[in-house]
Amino acid sequence: MKKTLFCALAVAAAMASCNNASPKMDEQPAAATAEGEGIKIAYVEVDSLMSQYNFAKDYSVTLQRKSTNARNTLTQKGNQLQAAVDNFQKKLNNNGFTSREQAESQQAAIQRQQRDLQALQARLEGELANETQQFNEALRDSLNNFLVQYNKAKKYDIILSRAGDNILYANKKYDITQDVINGLNKRYKGEKKAAEKKTEKKAEKADKE
Repeated sequence: MKKTLFCALAVAAAMASCNNASPKMDEQPAAATAEGEGIKIAYVEVDSLMSQYNFAKDYSVTLQRKSTNARNTLTQKGNQLQAAVDNFQKKLNNNGFTSREQAESQQAAIQRQQRDLQALQARLEGELANETQQFNEALRDSLNNFLVQYNKAKKYDIILSRAGDNILYANKKYDITQDVINGLNKRYKGEKKAAEKKTEKKAEKADKE
């Protein structure tokens, strides 16, 4: 499950397109123009985005918690199954069954327990995969929607995502990462506060009823 989460977060980083010093929105780098072509280009560092965008950080914590809970549940169920197997084997070795039918009945019960565990594992992994996919889509939509509004004023022709060595070299004057992160976090803070107020109103209404 841990491996699944790690891979999923890596996919989210690749699909989304990380310094404590955060310049204000109006302190972003000057517009960079590709020589000879008049094309305005900028790029965003994916690692910085994932580590500094509060929405991504909050969701990552949620996914990690769900992964941990699922792993703990599977470990508990696995231990119970192993205890049942050990008990069955011990009774079998010590002639602890009064009849062949009793032994077969307990063996069948262990097999059902094993199938249930496999089904539970598949379900929990599926739920985590779906949750991760929702995160990927929400992160992509959040970034894309922000960049549409952001670029109305900045008017870049191309905004690239830089992850690993997919861009071998880029001049820092093309880097708008911190400006984008600041804008995303500002918008997310407002959305989060609005959601919290909505939840509080619902709770107050429920208390009155």
